[in-house]
Amino acid sequence: MGAVTSPAPSRTPATPSSRRWWQTEPAPNLAALAPEVARRTPDAVMARRRQGSQWVPVTATRLAAEIAELAKGFVAAGIQPGDRVALMSKTRYEWSLVDLALWTAGAVPVAVYDSSSASQLAWILEDSGAVGVVVEGRSGVSLVEEIADGLPALTHRWSIDPADGAESLDALRARGEGEADGDDELARRRAAMSRDDVATLIYTSGTTGRPKGCMLTHDNLLREAELAIERLPELFDDPDASCLFFLPLAHVLGRLMEVAFVMSATTVGHSDPGRVTVDLASLQPTFTVAVPRIFERIQDGARRKAAKDGKGRVFDLAAATAIRWSRAKQSGRVGPLLAAQHALFDRLVYGKIREVFGGRVGFVVSGGAPLGERLGHFFRGIGITVLEGYGLTETTGAATVNTRDELRIGSVGRPLPSYEARVDPHGELLVRGRHVFRGYWHDDAATAAVLDADGWFRTGDLARIDEDGYVYITGRVKEIIVTDSGKNVSPGPLEDVIRANPLVSQAVVVGDGRPAIGALITVDEEAVADWLRDQGRPAVPVAELVDDPALRAELQKAVDAANATVSSAERIVRFRLLPADLTEGSGHLTPTMKLKRNVVIRDFADDVDALYQRA
Repeated sequence: MGAVTSPAPSRTPATPSSRRWWQTEPAPNLAALAPEVARRTPDAVMARRRQGSQWVPVTATRLAAEIAELAKGFVAAGIQPGDRVALMSKTRYEWSLVDLALWTAGAVPVAVYDSSSASQLAWILEDSGAVGVVVEGRSGVSLVEEIADGLPALTHRWSIDPADGAESLDALRARGEGEADGDDELARRRAAMSRDDVATLIYTSGTTGRPKGCMLTHDNLLREAELAIERLPELFDDPDASCLFFLPLAHVLGRLMEVAFVMSATTVGHSDPGRVTVDLASLQPTFTVAVPRIFERIQDGARRKAAKDGKGRVFDLAAATAIRWSRAKQSGRVGPLLAAQHALFDRLVYGKIREVFGGRVGFVVSGGAPLGERLGHFFRGIGITVLEGYGLTETTGAATVNTRDELRIGSVGRPLPSYEARVDPHGELLVRGRHVFRGYWHDDAATAAVLDADGWFRTGDLARIDEDGYVYITGRVKEIIVTDSGKNVSPGPLEDVIRANPLVSQAVVVGDGRPAIGALITVDEEAVADWLRDQGRPAVPVAELVDDPALRAELQKAVDAANATVSSAERIVRFRLLPADLTEGSGHLTPTMKLKRNVVIRDFADDVDALYQRA
């Protein structure tokens, strides 16, 4: 079909004017946000900082003051407008503080994942021409020391947590206190920036090659945040709106949400995946943001707990009912029997899962990778609606999104208002609008390959758009498998069904240039340990189970379920169990848990070959 432009939201709720101030007075740049919100709502709680077991509130007035103090320190240290300064840290309050302070000083923050290796950090610092870097603690400082000799432009090193070898943020603030005209200089720098200026460099995750620096402007981030707030009133218009954010703030979705939190005066608390369940229980947010793997882990964990308590059958019936109820709800009619079953399981099962989210979460934003229809319906059926969207670093995060009032599970929603989407004759999704990036840093050829003269960006994803404008992602252009007989197979849908099995952690479908489709599978160690115990078998390492007949029989069920969804030519004929899981630490997943497919296939080439060797 032709290009689709999303209409305005069908419902415009009454909201406090303070949360829509940009509609009449648009912010000139990102540095203007915090002072403006502090002026309008000085006592709004912008953040809660975890200190021990307590969450300490930070008001808009206090946040704006802390940003200015740190920005004056950067200016006193010699940071000039347009200078690139890298920021490498886990998700924490100080990340946003440094990010906003660098914008206030007129600098261009360069986002770096805290899991980056020395070589990855060296490439980003070198390619961006960063003059400074902010890290956290001794480990971060040591990483910089390891590569600093090859980076002559890198003249400043700061650490969020005090550590030898780098100036602390407290010392940096102290520098700024001695500048007599510090406030005037910040005002001059804010006034000199426009929405068209480059605001940040975010490097692609490197799933298909060396990371490229995406240039995002102030307008990209501001416009995207404005539309996200307006399009998702279910998240931002609650007077008590709060979010526990635990995804990497180096990711474009993190940066978008960071801007939206400040712009809308939404309270945010920061966490990490290792302690997210504890923090959800104590902060009790109204919404959160996650990637699909988190939903899979919560569902699998609930299933395992039920099985341990002798209620595995009840959980499976409850899960099936949740999915059937959600599908019926989407089709427009829930029958009385299904409604009664759903109400029963809500009392017995669903409420306990909602408690994992803190008890107040009604909506969760999902991004970073495809969610899959089964998970979307399951969570909606238990009372937590997952709002799945779609976007890339190059599109400043969300290009499309599902909302409470315009929800179609299985899709990634409709384009944000004023943005366009279309599918070319080869099935590739193209998008256009003010969210599309400026281009790749110092790489005109790569930019020209994806961005045409009319502003259409080639996403690299295959998609279809239905008659109502909802977008469905069907695969990656570069991931399509072409067998030796010429059959095109999209691996994603097959992998999603296999991962639905509670024993499975990851699945990688292979077969490019081969006579048939195969799969590499890894298992969840905790789930396998429970499975062995239930069978009355002793615990053993997964590496000793790769040829175990009983385990292979269980995994075959997952493969059979996937095969039931495709034609005979697309079915998986053989699979191979790998001896260890695929993780970010092993180099096979990105920080947002997307597969680095080319790396997996390279590293397990012998296992792929073994799938096609005749017995």
